Amino acid sequence: MGIVIKQSSGNFVITYFGFAIGAVNALFLYTNFLDQEYYGYTQYLLSAANILMPFMAFGVHSSLIRFFSRCTSEKEKDQLLSFVVLLPLLISSIVAVLYGFFSEAFVTHFLSPNMDVSKYLWMIPVVGLAMAYFEIFYAYAKVHLRSNLGNFLSEVLVRLLAMLLLIGVHYNWLSTEQFLYGLVIAYVLQTVCMFVYAVSMRPLRFRIGFPHNRNEILQFSAFIIVSGSIATLLIDLDKLMIPRFSSPEAVAIYGVAGFISTVIAVPARAMNHITYPLTAQLIGAEKWDELRSLYKKSALTLQIIGGLVLLGIFLNINQLYLIIPAGYETGYWSVILVGLAKFYDVILGNNNAILVNTKHYKWALAFGMGVVVLMIFFNLWLIPIYGITGAALATLLSVAIYNTVKLLFVVRKLQMSPFSTATIKSFAIIGVTFALFFGWDFKFHPVINICCKSAMITVFYVFVVLRWNVSPEISAAFNGFLHKFKK
Repeated sequence: MGIVIKQSSGNFVITYFGFAIGAVNALFLYTNFLDQEYYGYTQYLLSAANILMPFMAFGVHSSLIRFFSRCTSEKEKDQLLSFVVLLPLLISSIVAVLYGFFSEAFVTHFLSPNMDVSKYLWMIPVVGLAMAYFEIFYAYAKVHLRSNLGNFLSEVLVRLLAMLLLIGVHYNWLSTEQFLYGLVIAYVLQTVCMFVYAVSMRPLRFRIGFPHNRNEILQFSAFIIVSGSIATLLIDLDKLMIPRFSSPEAVAIYGVAGFISTVIAVPARAMNHITYPLTAQLIGAEKWDELRSLYKKSALTLQIIGGLVLLGIFLNINQLYLIIPAGYETGYWSVILVGLAKFYDVILGNNNAILVNTKHYKWALAFGMGVVVLMIFFNLWLIPIYGITGAALATLLSVAIYNTVKLLFVVRKLQMSPFSTATIKSFAIIGVTFALFFGWDFKFHPVINICCKSAMITVFYVFVVLRWNVSPEISAAFNGFLHKFKK
C-alpha cells in the first residue's frame, strides 16, 4: 500500500481542492449568478455529454491501462498507443452522424419535452469527445503511475475556469449563453493540456498497424463501452429523466443535492486513480495474495475516510441549506438517499477494478445491463410520484442491487471479500458518532455552526479510529504526519 498511500495522498489534496472550488461554484455561484433554468440546462448538457463519452472513447482508455503493461517492446507500445488514439476518431465520426440525425427528435420529444435545449445540442458531442480524449491521455499517465497532474486537470482546471466564467456572468461581461460556450472551451482546453503532459512523458509515435492482440483489445473495449455507460448512467441518467416529468429548475435543485452527496465519493475517486492500474498489474502477474490484501485495505481505508465525510454532510445538511439561496432545500432527501448510494460505492474499495480486470469481466456486462433496465424502470415509476426524491430513491435502489451482485460475484468466483472485523468496528464508530451529534446545533451563524460541529465530529471520530487502531495503515500515516510536523 506504500505507493497507493503516497500517490493517493497527493490525489486527495488535489481532488478535495477541486471539490472546494466545485462547492463554491455549485452551492453559491451557480445558485446566485445563474437562474435555476440555465443552471438546469448546464446540468443537463454536461450529464448528456458524460453519458455520450464512453461511446466516443470506445473504451480504449481502460484498454490502454489493461494492456500497456503486457507490451514487451517499444514497437508494440507504439502500435497500441496509435490504435487507442485513432480508433475513437472513427467511432466518434459514426456517433456524430447518428447523433446529428436523431438527437433533436429523441431529446425534444422523449427525454426533455419540458426543456428547450435544441440550440445547445451541438455542445453535447463536442464536450463528449473532449472528455473521451482527456480520459485516453490521462490513462497513459496512469500506466506510468503518474496521476497527480492529470487529477489536477480533471478536478481543478475546469472548475476554476467555470468559476471565472460565472464571475463574468455576474459582472455582465458574459451572457448566460456565452457562459455555456465558454464551458465547452474549458473542456477542450483541459484535453489539450492533458495531451501535452502525456506526450512529454513519452512522445507519441504513430505506427500504422494493428496490435497483435487486437481482437482481445476490441472485445475488452466493447465491454468497457457498456460498463462505462452503465457507470455514467448510474450517475447521470436521473438528471436526463427528471425534465421528462418536471422543469429545468428541478434539474438544478437535484444537481445541487447530487453535488453535495458526491463529496462522499471523493476519497474513492482519488485512490482509484492509482489502485485501478495497480490492480490490473497484480492480476496480470497473478499475485492474488497481494490483490486480496489491497482489496481489504483499500475498502477499509475508504470506509473510514468516506464515513467521516458522510457524517459531516448528514449532520450539517440543515445548516448548509440555510446558506444556499431559498428554493434548493427541497433537495434534502435527495442528499440523504444519493449519499447512501455513494457510501456503498466507497466501502467496496477496488471491487470494480478487480471484476473488470479478470477473465470474468464479461459478467459485469450482464449485471450492468440488468441494472440499467432497473434504473429506467425505477425512475419512470418513482419520479412522477416523488419528483426529485423519487429520482434519488431510484439511484439508491439501483446502486444497492448492482453493488451487491458485484460483491457476491467476486466473493464466489475469486474468494475475495473487502470486509473484515475492522469493517464492523468502522461501522460501529460511524453509528455512535451519528447518534452523539444528531439533532442539535449551536445557536451561531450557519457557517460558524458547520465549522464548530464539523471540528468536534472530526476530533471525536479520528480519536476513536486511532485509539481502536481500526486501520494500521491510517494509524501509521497519521503517526508519520505527526512525526514530520514535530520536526
